[in-house]
Amino acid sequence: MDEPASASIRHVVTEADTAAALGSGDLAVLGTPRLLAWCEEATCAALELPQGRTSVGTRVEVEHLLPSPVGATISARAELVRSDGRMVTFRVVALDQHEAVVGTGEIRRVVVDRARFLDRLRPVED
Repeated sequence: MDEPASASIRHVVTEADTAAALGSGDLAVLGTPRLLAWCEEATCAALELPQGRTSVGTRVEVEHLLPSPVGATISARAELVRSDGRMVTFRVVALDQHEAVVGTGEIRRVVVDRARFLDRLRPVED
């Protein structure tokens, strides 16, 4: 696994990203589930895995510190802080266009063989 030390992604908050739209509240501000998804997106971007390998989230601890209105630009950055075998741990931070910290935390992922992981799925019964 040859991963860069970090990666950043950037999104503009839309109505679809709000707490009201995501069911995590009733305000038209960036919803915590979307903030978390963007932080996880940054962790995935930081990993360069060989073909046939992927990573899955196993532990998330993120504090959502500031509200962000529709139209705000949010940059989420993930920095690799630990790699222990298949387990990788990232420090994440999300900043708005004014460089204010919107959220911060830690996300752990495990690197897995894609086919073996999917083979473990049980069929859904009707």
